[in-house]
Amino acid sequence: MSEPIFKVRNVSKAFGKNLVLNNISFDIYKGEILGIIGASGSGKTTILNTLIGFLKPEKGEVLFKTKLQPGIPANYRSVLTKQDTVKHLYGFAAQVPSFQENLTVKENLEYFGSLYNLSKTAIQKNSTILIKLMNLQMSANTVAKILSGGMERRLDIACSLIHNPPVLILDEPTADLDPVLRDHIWDIIDKINRNGTTIVLASHHLIELESLCSRIAFLKDGKILHVGSPEELKIKVANFQEILLETYPGDYKKIIENIDEKYIMSKRIIGNKLIIRTKNVGPVLKTLLDKMQENKETIVDINVSKQSLDDVFKTLTKKQK
Repeated sequence: MSEPIFKVRNVSKAFGKNLVLNNISFDIYKGEILGIIGASGSGKTTILNTLIGFLKPEKGEVLFKTKLQPGIPANYRSVLTKQDTVKHLYGFAAQVPSFQENLTVKENLEYFGSLYNLSKTAIQKNSTILIKLMNLQMSANTVAKILSGGMERRLDIACSLIHNPPVLILDEPTADLDPVLRDHIWDIIDKINRNGTTIVLASHHLIELESLCSRIAFLKDGKILHVGSPEELKIKVANFQEILLETYPGDYKKIIENIDEKYIMSKRIIGNKLIIRTKNVGPVLKTLLDKMQENKETIVDINVSKQSLDDVFKTLTKKQK
């Protein structure tokens, strides 16, 4: 893996006596989608605000990769001491929209472009690209305050990208959106990433992020429990696999009566399906197939799955108690 573009090192942040971040460390790599996952109040927003230098930690530091001059090797500098440089490296869309309600979609993009001292040509070019990317062509001249919730979110992300930053930071980008609109936003985020932008996002939608994120950082009570790809997390944390079986005529009591219990964590019959959790799927599956043949059962459906990210998060949380 290449050198990280951001390094978070032993960061702690408190508000009064409330310790929100407790000695957290992780890296961000170019081109990835890093999901920071945790319940409300776990410290996700505080991590993002500390990452961009908006908040100063009581302990530790956040460093970003930079080249001071052409030909000089990359170095790392604090986001706190180099704000003029680092603010051009990221775009940030917070939970609360930052666009101007009384400006149109196009005027908002022009306004945010002017804040970064972009030329009129660059603003025009970037605005055209972003309006198309966010599917806002029909609303380009619509005043922002009358946009729908999904359009508001798309406009806010567009404003954060107007200066073409290499890193996009999103805080709960699909909060309060219905499932259809959430899927639309996730598709846009995936498209932005495939265009080369590194993305860091905070969310609590575990299932939806499983196929989106390159890596996931689980956060609980201000601590990073684990960081890794979804598959790495499942392999490292998983302590069972689940067999879902549907047969006809479905006499599951006969099918499971002689399975060695040492391999079985749980077995349930729900409707017309048998669900077995096991730490050793091979012997259990072989016995099931033998018993089905013996009892003249016809397989309708069979599936073996690992733990979901939700299960992984629950397992990690229990280990911390």
